Amino acid sequence: MSVTVFKEVGYSISKLVGEIESGEIGLPEIQRPFVWDNTKVRDLFDSMYRGFPVGYLLLWATDVPRSKRIGTDVKQHEAPRLLVVDGQQRLTSLYAVMTGTPVIDEQYRTRRIQVAFRPRDETFAVPDATTRRDPEYIDDITQLWRGELPHRRFVKAFVERLQASRDLSDEEIDHIEEAIDRLRDVHSYPFTAMELASSVDEERVAEIFVRINSKGVTLNQSDFILTLLSVFWEDGRKQLEAFSRQAKEPSAKGASPFNAYIQPSPDQLLRVAVGLAYRRGKLKSVYTLLRGRDIDSGQYSEETRKEQFARLQEAQAATLDLTNWHEFLKCVMRAGYRRSNEITSESAILYSYALWLVGRRDFGVDLGRLREAIARWFFMATITARYTGSFETIFESDIARFANLKTADEFVAEVDRIVATTLTNDFWSIQLPNALGTSSARSPALFGYFAALNLLDAKVLFSKLRVAELMDPHVKTKRASIERHHLFPRAYLATRGITDRKDVNQIANYAFVEWPDNLAISDTAPSEYFGEYMERHSKAEQAKMRFWHALPKEWESMPFDRFLEARRRLMADVVRAGFEKLSNPTADDVEDEAESVRSTRELMQLGEGAHIEFKSSARYNLHTRARDEKLEQVIVKTVAGFLNADGGTLLIGVNDDGEAVGLANDYELTKKGNRDGFELFLSDLFETHLGKPTLGQLSVTFEAVDSHDVCRVDVRPSIRPVFVKPPKGPKTADFYVRFGNSTRQLHADEVLDYEKEHWDDA
Repeated sequence: MSVTVFKEVGYSISKLVGEIESGEIGLPEIQRPFVWDNTKVRDLFDSMYRGFPVGYLLLWATDVPRSKRIGTDVKQHEAPRLLVVDGQQRLTSLYAVMTGTPVIDEQYRTRRIQVAFRPRDETFAVPDATTRRDPEYIDDITQLWRGELPHRRFVKAFVERLQASRDLSDEEIDHIEEAIDRLRDVHSYPFTAMELASSVDEERVAEIFVRINSKGVTLNQSDFILTLLSVFWEDGRKQLEAFSRQAKEPSAKGASPFNAYIQPSPDQLLRVAVGLAYRRGKLKSVYTLLRGRDIDSGQYSEETRKEQFARLQEAQAATLDLTNWHEFLKCVMRAGYRRSNEITSESAILYSYALWLVGRRDFGVDLGRLREAIARWFFMATITARYTGSFETIFESDIARFANLKTADEFVAEVDRIVATTLTNDFWSIQLPNALGTSSARSPALFGYFAALNLLDAKVLFSKLRVAELMDPHVKTKRASIERHHLFPRAYLATRGITDRKDVNQIANYAFVEWPDNLAISDTAPSEYFGEYMERHSKAEQAKMRFWHALPKEWESMPFDRFLEARRRLMADVVRAGFEKLSNPTADDVEDEAESVRSTRELMQLGEGAHIEFKSSARYNLHTRARDEKLEQVIVKTVAGFLNADGGTLLIGVNDDGEAVGLANDYELTKKGNRDGFELFLSDLFETHLGKPTLGQLSVTFEAVDSHDVCRVDVRPSIRPVFVKPPKGPKTADFYVRFGNSTRQLHADEVLDYEKEHWDDA
């Protein structure tokens, strides 16, 4: 039979309070340092008043001097007879109320805990202005035990004050006096305490504590480690708490951890330090290490514990270093994020910080280069919600990939490799547009779009001001500088029979506008307000605005469902453009990186060149007057050439002289015989020969020029090689590149050289 390490002892509250005051009972630094809020304290006294059980205490009989006094008075015996292991919240609350001793709250502020009582109906309350004015209440029950008046005189004074406000019957007076007496007698309420034997050492006490599910508190692995810190490295825990406290409010006295993104808790900071010290994400295994267990032998030793704590101490010093902290936060800003409410996962910040510390401390990566790499990582982790769900497991898998690397170059290359394998073409063209198909205001995809607007230096719709300027977290106004505006207003949609909130409030129906514009537009139809507001800007500015705000051609007259689908794709394109800008800071801005900012007529006037190509037809041979598959392949090769170079625009229905000849013959070769049929044909053609992921790089639109339809295919450059699959014959795919005003095929050796020069060195 196992040896019992505790005994059961009965205490009254008055005895507990007395022994705390005398220093017989002390509070060790092995628990959460905060007291309950006043409502919990109120409920505790209500339960005791009614004779309900309120749990037990776990005390430790020891001579260990490491203890502190409950409250703010530090006078006590050097060696308390008993330390509180479990029940600290209840005991602190009881002591504070019955003695009037101030405590330190969760904001690290000194305050009194007060409870009010109404004898008439035996009701407890948290004091407020109402209870303080109401003569029915004893506004602070501490007076019953530590008041200026003896108990009988206190009761008499209360009754006289109440009689001055209303008449009392003898029965009421008797009931009131009995209720007050009964409340005062709470000091005799019996508590059961389990006292751990003095033979139990600190480590076993810590282990016992973390096995206890305290009332109202679910212990997790970070609590376990914080407990060990309190026992074996008290200063370490205090450092974490001080950093967390200072991060909550701006400092007027110099540098502090305060920032616009996160107010980290001690356990969150601990996760970062653990990730740096042990390259671990799962705290359970770290708890075992810190207890001093040798991984090979399974035995516990003081030497092993000291070694592991030394590693943690070094890592925690780096984690709490303010220079490191603020240099990392620049990565979040560099990624386009400006405010805390745009961060859907604080874990993404914490684990990105841990990776930053690994790159800086263990690989010596230059600050500027590290900022760019971690900014890309953070953008990826945030937009994909990488660290939600089983975030410990994911981070442990991530950090393990850097285990065998040796140089700064290898570290950065591995960061970019993971980012690239996560943000694939399928992600940009399929997953991200689908993720934008939600009405959730806390969507990672939506905040990725906001970040992209900042990265692209975009301006607010209809405004001369930049999105980043009006998102400044330090500017506090009565009304938000920019507001989310329904492009298709709700009331307008209701007149069209569209009332489903999931559609009306979908992300794709919102755009940023300044609040006066939002107010003025109100419920006006988009076909009425859009043109008027766009007249504020030049044609070039309008083109940029359409790109930034992902507005399809002639969107204001589109069917609503088609508009949502088209805009989701364009929003995904904007997010991708923002990320590419982040990945290649030297790239030209949006107005220079694509001809899509120019009108179709302007492109026709410019003529063919490196980024513009004309084709009279996509499949109709004017000489044979029949379908010609070779023409279809020319279209595919031209688009592939743009994809593999710097992008461009293909105009179909325009002859070599830049004149619109229309698409009537091509339409007749489709099942529908119209624009929709031709667009479907192109989509199938590109998917078959270039692959579905490339569709996200293409935008197909139509425009009437001189009474003729012209199809415009805007092509964004691909971030990896795109090969053309032939319709028949050998299975090998061909590679095409746009050089000057022509499209050239490259052979195997040329492809390797071009790939290395165009992509690997980018």
